[in-house]
Amino acid sequence: MKVRHLFFIGFVAIVSLAFCQSAFAKERIVFGGGPAGGTFQVVANAIQVYDPIKAEPDFKVQAQSSAGSVENLRKTDAGRQHMSVVYSGHVYQGRNGKMKNDPTKYENVMAVAFLYGAPAQLVVKADSGIKTVKDLEGKKVGVGNAGSGAFANCELFFTHMGVWDKIERNAMGYNDAAQAFGNNQLDAFWLFVGYPTGAVMMAAQTNDIAMVNLDKDAEESGFYKEYPYFAKVTIPANTYKGVGYEVNSFQDSALWVANKDVSADTVYKMLSLIYTDEGLAHMVSQKKTFKSMSVKSGPTGVVTPFHPGAEKFWKEKGVL
Repeated sequence: MKVRHLFFIGFVAIVSLAFCQSAFAKERIVFGGGPAGGTFQVVANAIQVYDPIKAEPDFKVQAQSSAGSVENLRKTDAGRQHMSVVYSGHVYQGRNGKMKNDPTKYENVMAVAFLYGAPAQLVVKADSGIKTVKDLEGKKVGVGNAGSGAFANCELFFTHMGVWDKIERNAMGYNDAAQAFGNNQLDAFWLFVGYPTGAVMMAAQTNDIAMVNLDKDAEESGFYKEYPYFAKVTIPANTYKGVGYEVNSFQDSALWVANKDVSADTVYKMLSLIYTDEGLAHMVSQKKTFKSMSVKSGPTGVVTPFHPGAEKFWKEKGVL
């Protein structure tokens, strides 16, 4: 009897311990960022380290690097990442089965918030004579990491311009491209990221740089008519060393997205913590690009369904 009694007590203790651990377990949120040197990864890191997020008892955010937008779309849809940063154009294309060579409909990815506009940037040497994308023919060009939004949009635009198959393509991250550019291993490199970005600043420290007017190419070639989710943008003069003129380009909107199965309460709570004066100041302290984040801009650039937690938050704020 005594042995049975002790066994019963031990069994109850184990069950109780397991129950307590389950009851107090935090929801784990893997937040997909991007490659080193890019703004996507800064987003994920900034949210992970924000003190009120870290102190939250119900969930834990873990930033995770990735190749970028396209990989984030696929991983978030599959639930391998719970949240991530994805370009609005890719969310739209993915939901509608219009990704290049990929008819899959990624319908599990839902919008949470607009983060910033991500402009296309094409960096060349100041004395290169490259004034338009068509001048890249026969040149060595960094086109972004394979699987990234930068790579996908570079392929889209360069194909539209008729040069994708006429350049020597080098798929690499921004920092690697800046280093290769500085070592004269590249004639140009492409970025699709908020400004200012560290990779271009790095390139400007080692070479006199120039930036191509991509808006002119897009306008004259009918790019905007074919891909209407891209918008015109101007990068201010002196954003980068040696570039003392405005640079006209085009941009997509970088969105915070979540898998549909992430709880509405978690999404709502995270938005409630980040979209405060303190939370937004924290984001700007991590990168000036995030000055565009505000309650008013929250739904900007979103052309696909919101996550229920986000929809509740933005409706309560009166902006949706």
